[in-house]
Amino acid sequence: MRLGGIATAMAALLSVLVVALPQPAVAAQHPAAARFKALRWGLCPYYLYPDLRHSGEQCAHLEVPLDYDKPSLGHVTLELSMLRHTSSHYKGVILTNPGGPGAPGLDLPASLEPYVPGGVGADYDWVSWDPRGVGASSPAMHCQSNYFKGPRRRYDPTSSKVLMYWLARTKSYAQACAKKYPRLINNISTRDSARDMDRIRRALGVNKISFYGFSYGTYLGEVYSTLFPSHLKYMVLDSTVDPRRVWWGANLDQDKSFQRNIGIFFSWVASYDDIYHLGSTASQVSSRYNTELAQLTVKPKGKLGPDEFADSITEAAYYRFGWTDLAQAWHLLDAKGKAKAMTRQYVETDEPGNDNEFAVYSAVQCSDAHWPRTWAKWASVNKAYAAKYPFLTWNNAWFNAPCLYWKAKQHHPLKINGKRTASVLMVDETLDAATPYSGSLEVRKLYPHASLIAEPGGMTHADSLSGDTCVDDKIATYLRTGKRPVRRAGAGPDARCKPLPNPRPRPA
Repeated sequence: MRLGGIATAMAALLSVLVVALPQPAVAAQHPAAARFKALRWGLCPYYLYPDLRHSGEQCAHLEVPLDYDKPSLGHVTLELSMLRHTSSHYKGVILTNPGGPGAPGLDLPASLEPYVPGGVGADYDWVSWDPRGVGASSPAMHCQSNYFKGPRRRYDPTSSKVLMYWLARTKSYAQACAKKYPRLINNISTRDSARDMDRIRRALGVNKISFYGFSYGTYLGEVYSTLFPSHLKYMVLDSTVDPRRVWWGANLDQDKSFQRNIGIFFSWVASYDDIYHLGSTASQVSSRYNTELAQLTVKPKGKLGPDEFADSITEAAYYRFGWTDLAQAWHLLDAKGKAKAMTRQYVETDEPGNDNEFAVYSAVQCSDAHWPRTWAKWASVNKAYAAKYPFLTWNNAWFNAPCLYWKAKQHHPLKINGKRTASVLMVDETLDAATPYSGSLEVRKLYPHASLIAEPGGMTHADSLSGDTCVDDKIATYLRTGKRPVRRAGAGPDARCKPLPNPRPRPA
């Protein structure tokens, strides 16, 4: 399952994050501005990002080698965005990545800079980019545009007919990607993106950058800091990927953690049975979920079938922010047979008709590391997991099944070395499902100059700069001064913050 990242969480928390920010003369007067002009900054691509016209961001193109080891093979073009600093306390350039892999990044600077407490965000030039293959970068991968269009067959392969449906579907997707992008799929690993980051740094004309990564973006930061430690100033990692589990093991870990988290959501729904009428205990809500799946399997409601419903409910295990809207949509579906609200939840989650993020997700995950290449292995492992963790296992298996047939070379993951990285601040909620907390503890061990802020009992993925002042103030202090929480002895966190509370249903 995708690692998620900031995009969905922030969109659920705040409907519009881009704001009109002025660009005072102080930004243009800084010596770095002359270097930045070499990239020919101008208007951002309106057709993909209409809101950026009002965000204060500028965009530019940057050509980078398709294959860094064989530069004669040509180039790909990255689309960059920048929100320039507006304070007189300039701290340099901070690159940021929202996760995915495959998530677009152009709108990220304006989605982060205003939310760093104390105006510290204005001290930086915030730069992001659509990674190779993504969004406004060129070429942008689109393998089968209607791959997520519903309704689809139920994920659980309860019959040979369903099994063959999913095997054929995922094989067809992998073949389509190979046919359309035979060169790109062999040059779209995390290591390639890390090298792209350093080309961005060089194009900006700076010796050091800072980096702020969410979810998969933390792994990108791990790889960049291993390859280019001398060019990194500060690094913030929110919801950290365990480099030992890239990527087959990471997805199996998710099966366990999503089972736990969906139980937490079901308990929350049950506590408001007088509003949602889906059951007064977590067990009853779980049974209602399974009944809904069975009914939609027999008779989908328009474009909402069992998989679309399952994908929508899965968001509750990622983020607390959207629980009230999701539970209300489920209530309308269950009590009144109205599928419009739940269909909208699915559309906002998976964007049927636009497979770009999924195409790049597959390309990166399938080539970053080795995956089993026989269905017998996939079947035996996933059957065993499904017996214990039924909520996500088959959903997750089919989401990643293109890797079973992927035509690109599989690489060995880079061995992460944090010893030469000068400074890292990590943030994680201890019940994070997409990137389990154990990954943050492991990466803290690998980086002797890292400090970890834990949010015990929190289960929202990648939610820093979302209004938790305990967390956000520490990030602001770090970005202003470089000061981190004092590193404690042992393997635990270095600071603790109380997570944001569960949402409460709005009055009818």
